[in-house]
Amino acid sequence: MLTRKQQELLLFINQRLSEGGVSPSFDEMKDALGLRSKSGIHRLITGLEERGFIRRLPHRARALEVTRLPDGLARADVLGSEAGDTTVVRPNFRATPREPEPEGSLVSLPLYGRIAAGTPIEALRDPSRRADVPAGLLGRGEHYALEVAGDSMVNAGILDGDTVIIQKTQVADSGAIVVALVDGLEVTLKRLRRRGKTIALEPANPSYETRIFGPDRVQVQGRLVGLLRRYD
Repeated sequence: MLTRKQQELLLFINQRLSEGGVSPSFDEMKDALGLRSKSGIHRLITGLEERGFIRRLPHRARALEVTRLPDGLARADVLGSEAGDTTVVRPNFRATPREPEPEGSLVSLPLYGRIAAGTPIEALRDPSRRADVPAGLLGRGEHYALEVAGDSMVNAGILDGDTVIIQKTQVADSGAIVVALVDGLEVTLKRLRRRGKTIALEPANPSYETRIFGPDRVQVQGRLVGLLRRYD
């Protein structure tokens, strides 16, 4: 899963490398993406590196190499494009109709990386990782799995190291536990509360504070429908 900013940065770096063979400076990247500080660029580059889209070349200043571009990028396949929302590039998987699964059977879902249930981090995706999930946990539509990091949802029964099952959706009722994209950069697992014209992302642990955002800063990316836990 690439955010819009990650895609823009990747294409900007690729263009500059193609034109002159030298990657842009952090200040140039910041200006090109309209960000206020270079810390956002550091976060975006780290995310692209972890996903395998770029590589830092050792012992060379400003040395970045684009190792690949997202599949189907030319199609501008974007989540929410039907509604004019171009915040996040659509992950490269499609829902396929499933025949009714026999009782006790397993369904293999894409396993996205560790999502912070404490401090928001960008969700990671490794296409090679899958999670086998009991078919009975799944309803209609597309689903994916996420690993939980942190303890901010413990009072909702969600612990560090759990695997949560998420139904892809861009809408959710107030009170639902959702995967929320904040400012197009960070993804977190929290309970969604609508308060007038604002949206609250509410933890289930009194040690953490509820965060309040304007509606244009939060995009729902999925709704919690199940949970898997391993006991050692």
